Amino acid sequence: MIRGGRGIRTIAKVAAPGEGSRVEPGDEPDAKRRKVDADEASMDASKAAPAPEPPATTSSSGTTAGAGAGSTAQGNADEADGIDESLYSRQLYVMGHEAQKRMGGSTVLVVGMNGLGIEIAKNVTLAGVKKIVVHDDAEAKVADLGSQFYLTPEDVGKPRSEPSARRLAELNEYVRVEAHSGELLNKDFIKQFTVIVVADALQDTKLALNDMCRETGVCFISCAINGLFANAFCDFGEKFVVSDTNGEQPISCMISTIIQGNPAVVTVHDEARHGLEDGTLVRFSEIKGMEELNDHEPVPITSKGPYTFEIPVDTTKLTPFENGGYVHEVKQPKEISFKPMREALVRPGEFLLTDFAKLGRSELLHFAFQGLDKFRVAHDGAYPEPGNAEQCEEVVDHVKALVAAATEAKGSDADVLSLEDEDFDENARGIVVALASGACAELSPMAAFLGGVVGQEVLKACSGKFSPLNQWLYFDAVECLPDAASAPAPEDVRPLNSRYDGEIAVFGRPFVDKLRKMRMFLVGAGAIGCEMLKNWALMGVATDAANGGAIYITDMDKIERSNLNRQFLFRTKDVGSSKSTAAAGAAKLINDEMSIKAFEERVGTETENVFGDDFFASLDAVCTALDNVDARLYVDQRCLNYCKPMLESGTLGTKGNTQVVVPHLTENYGATRDPPEKSVPVCTLKNFPYKIDHTIQYARDWFEGAFAQLPRNANQYIADPDFVPRLDAQENTKVQTLEGLKSSLLTSRPSSFEDCITWAREQFEENYANQIKQLLHSFPPGMITSTGTPFWSGTKREPQPLEFSVDDPTHMAFIIAAANLRAQVYGLPECKDESVFRAHLPKVLVPPFRPKSIKIAANDRELKEQEESNKDMVDVSTAAESIVATLPKPADLADVKLNEIEFDKDNEENWHMDFITAASNLRARNYSIGEAGKYETKKIAGSIIPAIATTTALVTGLVCIELYKVVGGKNKVESYKNGFTNLALPFFAFSEPIEVKKTVAGSLKWSIWDKIEIDGSEKPLTLADFLRFFQEKYNVEVNMLSYAVSILHSFFSNAEKRAERMKMTMPELVESVTQKPIDPNQKYLQFEVICVDENDNDVDFPPVSYRLR
Repeated sequence: MIRGGRGIRTIAKVAAPGEGSRVEPGDEPDAKRRKVDADEASMDASKAAPAPEPPATTSSSGTTAGAGAGSTAQGNADEADGIDESLYSRQLYVMGHEAQKRMGGSTVLVVGMNGLGIEIAKNVTLAGVKKIVVHDDAEAKVADLGSQFYLTPEDVGKPRSEPSARRLAELNEYVRVEAHSGELLNKDFIKQFTVIVVADALQDTKLALNDMCRETGVCFISCAINGLFANAFCDFGEKFVVSDTNGEQPISCMISTIIQGNPAVVTVHDEARHGLEDGTLVRFSEIKGMEELNDHEPVPITSKGPYTFEIPVDTTKLTPFENGGYVHEVKQPKEISFKPMREALVRPGEFLLTDFAKLGRSELLHFAFQGLDKFRVAHDGAYPEPGNAEQCEEVVDHVKALVAAATEAKGSDADVLSLEDEDFDENARGIVVALASGACAELSPMAAFLGGVVGQEVLKACSGKFSPLNQWLYFDAVECLPDAASAPAPEDVRPLNSRYDGEIAVFGRPFVDKLRKMRMFLVGAGAIGCEMLKNWALMGVATDAANGGAIYITDMDKIERSNLNRQFLFRTKDVGSSKSTAAAGAAKLINDEMSIKAFEERVGTETENVFGDDFFASLDAVCTALDNVDARLYVDQRCLNYCKPMLESGTLGTKGNTQVVVPHLTENYGATRDPPEKSVPVCTLKNFPYKIDHTIQYARDWFEGAFAQLPRNANQYIADPDFVPRLDAQENTKVQTLEGLKSSLLTSRPSSFEDCITWAREQFEENYANQIKQLLHSFPPGMITSTGTPFWSGTKREPQPLEFSVDDPTHMAFIIAAANLRAQVYGLPECKDESVFRAHLPKVLVPPFRPKSIKIAANDRELKEQEESNKDMVDVSTAAESIVATLPKPADLADVKLNEIEFDKDNEENWHMDFITAASNLRARNYSIGEAGKYETKKIAGSIIPAIATTTALVTGLVCIELYKVVGGKNKVESYKNGFTNLALPFFAFSEPIEVKKTVAGSLKWSIWDKIEIDGSEKPLTLADFLRFFQEKYNVEVNMLSYAVSILHSFFSNAEKRAERMKMTMPELVESVTQKPIDPNQKYLQFEVICVDENDNDVDFPPVSYRLR
C-alpha cells in the first residue's frame, strides 16, 4: 500500500569519519530508492511531441494572460536545458529531464472552462508546458462557482475563458496562457497544438474536432463529469511512441552466478528478487570471467524463478564465470495505435476497469452517456432537470434505442459493443436515471479526480512518457447517493441559483445544509492540504459558521520555492510564509463563506493543550495531509479515542492511495502496518558499499556528524555541566565523542580559512586513501575465505585508494565544500576563489600511511562481537578521564559558540549538496561504483518523495467523494471505497475497507472503537472503587491496570504498595506513578486493563475511558 511518506526507512548511521559520536538511527520518508546510473530511454520523436523550444517568459498583447516572468524566469532556469530545477525538483524525479523538456515545447488547447476544464488546465500549467490556450465562450453562471475555482461572483455573466486564463497565468511564470474565443473547427488553428482536450461539448463537436486532429496529427482527449459519473477518451493517432511505459527506474541486480549452457542460466543475489518479466531486454556489466557478456547486445530473458532467469546466449564456449557483475533492464520504446472516436464509439474494445465490484458498468455507461447526449441535442444542449422523472425516462428511452441498434449491428460485426437484455435490468435502469437526474451538476471532487487523470494524459501526449489511456475510462460513485428511504424530495433538488446548485441537484438541500455545518480538522497544508481546501471551499464545507461550521488547519512548515509546482494555493510572494495561514487565506478567496482557522502547531502529545479533549470531541471528521507515519498514527489514535472518521491519502510520484476510516465500521489506520524496509548493515556503509545509495548515505552521515553533531556536542560541553556525566550512558561511543570534542575545541580548532583548507585536505587523505589502504592491508587482494571463495567477490567490491590531485574537479569540489562548511561551523569567512585553494594546498603536509594492527569487521556480526570484546579490553572510564583532563575548561570557552549546520537540500549556495555529492562520488570512485550527479544525489540524501500535481488532485478528489459518504451517514462498509491508483499505467483499483474486527468476551462484544466509560467527574473513584466496578459489573478481577507506559496496579506488585494505592483516587494515582501533573484542561484518562474470570481465564476488555470533569 502506498501511503505517501508513510514508511520509515531506518539506516544505521555511520560516525563522521575520524571524529564525533555516532549519529543515531534516524527516520526518513519512504521514498523508493532508485538506481542513478541508468539513462532515460530515448524516444522516437516522430509522433510523441514537437521539438522543445525555449519556454515563453513574457506576456504578449491581445488575449494572452502572460506570466510576466521576463528575466526572472530565465534566471532561475538551468542553463543547460532551460529547466528550473528549484521549481520542478519534485516533478523532475517523476518525469525526468527529457520529458520535462518535451513538455516545455508543447502547446495545449483546453475546450471548456467548467470545473473539469479548469482542473485540467491547472494541472497542465503547473507541470510546465510551453503554452496553454483555453476556450469557452459560455457565460459564467452562479452554479459554476461550485466547481470552477478561478471564477468569482464578479465574473458571473462574462465568458468563462477570460478570467480563467488570467488566473491560470499566475500559477507558472514559464507558461504562456491565452484565452481564445470564436470558431474552433479551423484546421489552421487546430494544427498549432500538441494536444487538444475537450471538457465541455456535445458529441458532434467532439467528433468533428477528433476528425480534424486526426488529419493534422494532433493528440485528442475528450472527457466529462455529470453528477457522480465521469468518462474520458484518448486518441493519440495511428502511431504514438511511448518512451517509458511505467515510469519505474530500470531494474539492476547484482549477479551471483552464471551457469555455462545454451541457454545460459543467471542467478542474482538473494537480497532482492530480480523483478524481470519474460521478454524484458537486459544487458550486463562488470562481470569477471565470461567478460564477453559485458559487450553483448541486449537480450530478452525468460524468468525461471524469483532469483533466476535464462538468456538465449550460448555460453558454453565463453570463459567461465568467476564473480561479480550486474544485469540491467533495457527499456524499449513502445508504439501504440489508437482508433478514431467515431470507430471507438461503436467498437470500443476493452474498457479500463476500475472496480471489480462493478463488472459491466463501463459497457452500460458507454451507452448511457451517448443517450444523455441525444437528450441534450433534442433540448438545445440542456441537461435533464434534477428530479424530473419524465426527462430522466426520456434519457432511458434513448439508451434503449442505442442498445437495440448496437445489438442489430453486432449481427454482422462481432466487434460492435452491445448489451444483452439481461444486462439492462432494473438496476441498470436505475444507474441511467441517476446519471440523467444529476447530469447538470459539476461536483468538485469528481472534477478533481478526473482532472488529475486527464491532466496526466495531456502530459503523456506532450512527453511520450508513461502509458496512455487506451482508450475509454468510465467511473462512477453512485454509492454516495442516498438510498430510496432517505432520497430527497423533488422540491429539495431544484436549483436555487446558488453556488451549491450542483450538490443540491445530486444530494438535496438538507444534505448541503449538513455539509455547510461540518467541523473539520485538516492536518497538513502541503500539496494534498491545498487541494483539499480548494475542494472544500467549492463543496461548501464549513460555510455556515453561525451553526457551528468550521475548518481547523495546522502545519508548522514555511513555504519554499519547490512547493509552488504542486501546492497550487501558494504564489512566489508567499515563499517564507506560514503554509497554513497562506492556504487558509487562499481558500477564502475561492469561497469567502468558509470559516477557517489556521494553526502553526505540530500535532502530537506536546500540543494536546491546543488540540485537546474539547477540540477533538467537537469535530465531525479529521483529514490527514501528512508526510510521515508517526503523525498519522498519532492522529489515528486520537480519532479512535473520540470516535471520529479519518480520511487519509498519500502519493508517491504517479502512485496514490486513499483510505477511509469510519468509527465502529472499518478498521483504523494503524490496524494495518507496512512491513519495515530492510536496513543497510553498518559494515556495508563503512567498508563494503556496492551501490551509489550506500556512498550517498555515507556522505550524508558524514555531513551530519562533522557539521551538526560535532558542533552540537561542543556547544553542550561548554554550556551544560552535566554533558560529560551523561556520556556514561553511552558506553560504546563515549570515548569517540570525547575525542571529537578534543579535536573540535583544541587540536584541530581553526583560526583561519587556510586552517579549514588544511582540515579538508587531511579529511580527503584519511577517508579516500588511508582508510582504503588499511582495509586492503586487513583484507589483501586475492584473499580467499575459509569457504574457498574470494573475499573480494559478490557484494564486496575491491576498493582502490585515491591519490589527491588539484586537477581533478571532484577532488577540488570536495576540498572547497568541506573547507567552507568547516568555516561556517567556526564562524570564519568563507571563500569561493579556487586560486586561494590552489595556492595553499601544496603547503599542506600529509603524513605517509602506516598500517595499523587492527581487525576490521567483515560483517555486522563480527562488528558486534568486536564491540563486546572492546568493552572487556578497554577501560572506557580511564580512557575517557584521560581525554577529559586535556579538554579546555568550559569557563575558558564562555565566548565560544560553534554553528550547528542543519542540512538544507534545496539551497544551492550553502555547500551542503556540493559536499555530499563530492564526498559520495569520491567514495564511489574508491569502489568502482557509478557516480551520481548533484540532482540524483539530492533525491537520495534529502529523502525526497517524487511528487506531481496530477496525482495529488486525483487522491483529494477521491477523499472528498468519501467525505460525501461520511456526511451522508453511510453505515455499510460496502458503501465506502479505498483507492489505489497509478497514473503511469494507468491503473485504478477500488475496494471496500476492511471491516473492524469484533472481540467477544462473555456477554461483552466490542471492537477497537469501543470503550468502557466510567464517570468520575462528580465523585472521583479510588483504585479500590475502580477494581470493584469490574468485579461487580463484569464478574472479573483486574490483574493489571496501566496508563500510557505506566503500570498503576498489578497482582505481582508489592502488597504494601498495593494497599497504599487502593486509597488513592484515580487522578492522584496517575500523578503519583507518572510523577507528572494532569493537564487542567484534560477531561479523560485512558486506561488499559488485563482481567481474569472466576476460572482464572484471561478476558479481553476494551480500553477504559475515565471522565475527570
